[in-house]
Amino acid sequence: MKLAFSLRSLSLFALLAVAACSKDTTAYPSLGLRPVEKLGFAEPEVKTAVATPDPALDTDIVAIAGKLDAISTGFTRDAAKAEVLARTARGAAVGSDAWLAAQTALAGLDDWRAQSSALVTDVEQRATDRAAKLQAEYPALTVIRDKAQAENDRQGATIARIQASLPAA
Repeated sequence: MKLAFSLRSLSLFALLAVAACSKDTTAYPSLGLRPVEKLGFAEPEVKTAVATPDPALDTDIVAIAGKLDAISTGFTRDAAKAEVLARTARGAAVGSDAWLAAQTALAGLDDWRAQSSALVTDVEQRATDRAAKLQAEYPALTVIRDKAQAENDRQGATIARIQASLPAA
């Protein structure tokens, strides 16, 4: 009986061992092409949204362009005066009347630049608001932003050049 029990146990164990080995439980990835590999390497076509006309924004852009022209004209006029005063102050001592007059003229130029910088910020805020509403880029707004930024950069370069020509405090 003991022999029959151990033969039964042994045959049951062998049967279980064979059954466990007969099923492959590991899953290997397929070597075939994946769907993304069938697409190729070409850049996808990007559809650009076209901005719909916005009369209110167009009116604002015209007003901004007028402000920008006024700021540019005022800065150019005052920059010419500051150039003359800076040339006068080149040989003068720091703190002299000529030096103080040139510094005062530079402060006036800084005021013009602050106005143009505020205008750039205003235009960029309008562009950001449009983007936040998922609206398409408005070409006229982009043009005025670039124009305002170029004017602001020009003013900064002019102020730096005039300031560099004066004796340092």
